Amino acid sequence: MGAYDAISTDNQRKVDRILADTKANGGLAPVDIEQFWRDQDASQKNPFGTEIPQVPLGAICNWECVFDELGIEQDWQRFLYDDTAWAMDISRKYNDIAERIVGRRLLSETLPDPARQWPQVKMLHDVFEAKNVWQGGKSGSWWLHQSANTPEELSALLDRVENRLEKLREFMLPENWQSEKERLTSMGCKVPLYRHQRGPCTFATSIYGPENLLMLWYDDRSLFVRLADIIGKAIVAIARVLDEEAGFTPETAPRGWSWADDNSCLFNAKAYECFAMPIHRKVFGTYAPDAHDSRFQHSDSNMAHLLPQLGTLNLTGTNFGPTLTVSDIRKHCPNAVINGQLAPFTFCRNEEANIVGEFLRDFEQAREKRGLCFATAGSINNGSRLSSMRLLMAAIQRHGRYA
Repeated sequence: MGAYDAISTDNQRKVDRILADTKANGGLAPVDIEQFWRDQDASQKNPFGTEIPQVPLGAICNWECVFDELGIEQDWQRFLYDDTAWAMDISRKYNDIAERIVGRRLLSETLPDPARQWPQVKMLHDVFEAKNVWQGGKSGSWWLHQSANTPEELSALLDRVENRLEKLREFMLPENWQSEKERLTSMGCKVPLYRHQRGPCTFATSIYGPENLLMLWYDDRSLFVRLADIIGKAIVAIARVLDEEAGFTPETAPRGWSWADDNSCLFNAKAYECFAMPIHRKVFGTYAPDAHDSRFQHSDSNMAHLLPQLGTLNLTGTNFGPTLTVSDIRKHCPNAVINGQLAPFTFCRNEEANIVGEFLRDFEQAREKRGLCFATAGSINNGSRLSSMRLLMAAIQRHGRYA
């Protein structure tokens, strides 16, 4: 059963009306594009704002959508890494279509300047000896390979990590760091800071394996806790090194932190409290201790059983899986901008009735308290069409206004 089948009769009528108007308009939903973007720009700065005209749209098509839209073979590796000239040409072609359909050029058409690229520093997975490997060929992605397979190997790994943390700056920074830092800062380039991380559960299951880690909770609780403790210490230590390189002290360092932790759904509430929550408290306590600091959690999976714990962190932004509702999230995260809850497969399959139906459902649940940015509950995937994005623009303009 889709969202269209589950909504009220009144909302079904709204869906039918928009789809009929879309069909009559040659397949593109009627929308005042210039007015939409003016209202979007005013609304997205503060989705909780009492003066914003409409719900901000977060389901903005991105580079992942270019292949289906242009009718070409999906090749992420070539687009992202191997052929920048081709990627820029593809981006321009996509932007030409986007400008016609949604009124804006959505992708960058500027080639990165090699002279302004910072040398690569070693990060958390390097500290834990996990190799980051591209897998899956043209439509693949980066995967961390396990760096320990048994409790004995994990214990030895943690010994090495602790030793590494004692001389972390020397380990992290390449030999040419100081000269490159002087050159780049003289050009106005800022030292890149560390404020986002693959979340505690996902990172730990990557370096030790999901089954191994979950069994460790039952078989060796002390090692389970030790792993969490060292991950938390390493994250803060890495961030401090880069802060200091940028000239910040603990008092002046920029605030805010975000996680991407899809595998947290594998943990029951007790295991999550023991493993992930101490890391959250340590990292947020260091880099987002105040109420107005940004604390963001992306976990595009079923997070219902962990919402009560996440609610204690006073998150300011969420992006959870489509099995949760806006009301579910708002109950536990009263101050969070909810980025959701459009199912990614609804969007990438271009299920027009359900796209509008899911928006109407979510807007009804968010209308009173606001704080919704209508986005996919997870990634925006290839197959998501600009015409579907325009359909959402029309739905927001007709039925997503606060005024």
